[in-house]
Amino acid sequence: MRYFLGIDGGGSKTHALIADETGTAVGFAVGGPGSQEVVGYDGLQEVFRQVTTDALQMAGINVNQIAGAGFGLAGYDWPSQRPAHLEAIASLGLQAPLEVVNDATLGIVAGALEGWGISVVSGTGCNCRGWTRDRRREGRAVGGMSHWSDEYAGGWDIAARGMRAVSFEWTRRGPATALTPALLERTGARDLDDLVEGAYVGKYDLHSADARLVFDVAHQGDPAALEVVRWAGQALGDMACGVIRQLELETLAFDVVLIGSLHDGHPLMRQALEETIQRVAPQARLVRLSVPPVVGGVLLGMEMAGLDGYPLRETLVTTTEQILEH
Repeated sequence: MRYFLGIDGGGSKTHALIADETGTAVGFAVGGPGSQEVVGYDGLQEVFRQVTTDALQMAGINVNQIAGAGFGLAGYDWPSQRPAHLEAIASLGLQAPLEVVNDATLGIVAGALEGWGISVVSGTGCNCRGWTRDRRREGRAVGGMSHWSDEYAGGWDIAARGMRAVSFEWTRRGPATALTPALLERTGARDLDDLVEGAYVGKYDLHSADARLVFDVAHQGDPAALEVVRWAGQALGDMACGVIRQLELETLAFDVVLIGSLHDGHPLMRQALEETIQRVAPQARLVRLSVPPVVGGVLLGMEMAGLDGYPLRETLVTTTEQILEH
């Protein structure tokens, strides 16, 4: 029996999953952050060892029985970073072929029906990646560095755009908004003057979690909050359109995998995202990622070993969910 390892290393946690060649998940483990941007390469190496050891123990196998492995890593953004990531992975002692991709690309493997297409991430940050059908070409956004590459909208961006609406009320560049009393309550500011001044001088900090406040106010029908939500969807869609053009997918039917909790914040964001994308690629289909991205790591590992894992995908997803339930 052959076994396959997938690892999803994110900015807040790391998942490891092992499945056999029938697609049955047999081992799973959770560890701390697995991004070199957060913990450095030494920390990345340590957490990979921990989750791999724990997953192997649950599966009841040793590392030499792994036939293929796939890694999706936050913080793996440029080709120049590949050697350092491979060096950290080498400490696991894997003798199997493996592949390393950005975690947004891993979401395509996990969520797209045929394992190719586009991913759009909206969580604490944002990202967009794409893969052609033959996996020979990858398209990408710069990586969510919004202030100079004009890439939005993660949680902090949405919160900041909400604060922009509040400041527009203060300067009379825009109408009054229900975002103002919501942020007054959240920050404890005395009044609008205190809130705006405090935001500028650092007395009051915005957080990515404040995006939820924007969504809550939008659900109440506030026009300014709804405009922020619409802007977020259009901004994410614009990133996706750039990747679609890079890969020349405009006339094809493909999946756009939505990754990250903010896609569930308000239906208007998805509507604006879809409308923006379909003006460029009318046959694009939006798909919400509903399985752990680490599933994509196992599928990638199977591919590296010469096994087509997609006929086994349903079994893999079902058995992974069973492990997570227990």
